[in-house]
Amino acid sequence: MRAVVCREFGPPERLVVEELPTPEITDQQALVDVKACGVNFPDLLIIENKYQFKPPLPFSPGGEISGVVREVGAQVTTLKPGDRVLGAPGFGGFAEAIAIDARLCVPIPDAMPFDVAAAFLFTYGTSHYALKDRAALRPGETLLVLGAAGGVGLAAVELGKAMGAKVIAAASSAEKLRVCREHGADEGIDYSKEDLKERIKALTGGAGVDVVYDPVGGAFSEQAFRAIAWEGRFLVIGFAAGPIPKIPLNLVLLKGAQIVGVFWGSFTMREPARHQANIRELLDWYAAGKLKPRISAAYPFARVAEALGDLAARRVKGKVVLVP
Repeated sequence: MRAVVCREFGPPERLVVEELPTPEITDQQALVDVKACGVNFPDLLIIENKYQFKPPLPFSPGGEISGVVREVGAQVTTLKPGDRVLGAPGFGGFAEAIAIDARLCVPIPDAMPFDVAAAFLFTYGTSHYALKDRAALRPGETLLVLGAAGGVGLAAVELGKAMGAKVIAAASSAEKLRVCREHGADEGIDYSKEDLKERIKALTGGAGVDVVYDPVGGAFSEQAFRAIAWEGRFLVIGFAAGPIPKIPLNLVLLKGAQIVGVFWGSFTMREPARHQANIRELLDWYAAGKLKPRISAAYPFARVAEALGDLAARRVKGKVVLVP
């Protein structure tokens, strides 16, 4: 089988495409023929040896896949050959086939395209866990989404609307904000031209936002926190901008606010039953037409460096996928 392989840590240009043996499965695993692979920010971090999980070299990156089950282990009862599934293996997904713990796979509807399925789990799973379980977002509240045109950002915009919130999208261009409005945002802030804190206050009549969803970090985090409402919740998703912000704790005290960490990957391993229930709810919302994942582009394995480069440069609106 063909696979994208990381043989040394470094930039995406060091990745190679090689022929490897088809993996063998254990009693608890399924062998899945991969049809599409989601490309996510953790894939970039893991090949640069900057992620929480550090697989031994050599390895294939790729933490999100969709495909068809070819074979199941002797103890697997939840899947069967021929099932269409999505899965979150952590790494190893940039390959034509993967041996994956069957508990990490979820059957998908027949009407769900494989590219959409491969772009679904990380973004919607992260955002759903953040807004539902960590922020307890309520109907009528106001949600600010930073980096709103990216994969998790657009998912948060759609989910915020589905949960009854007023959604303010913040992004770096008018084109990105247009995409956000297409996915349900009520208001937009172009933080390349506008003062983020002052625009939040103007759009909320001075009250501030109830929940901030921040996958970006960097300079805008503190600005957003300074415009948070009394007893607001600030969700720490990630640091796509690079620098990790240092928010003055006196602001947390004065606003009675919470800074809430969102580590979806750890949640899925620690509480698999709740994770499976969340994914079932998301698939129900997808089937009902409430969620419409945006696939910005699909790349073959040979263009993996380009796909990761577009992601790193924040040129992606929605998600990109690799297609074997």
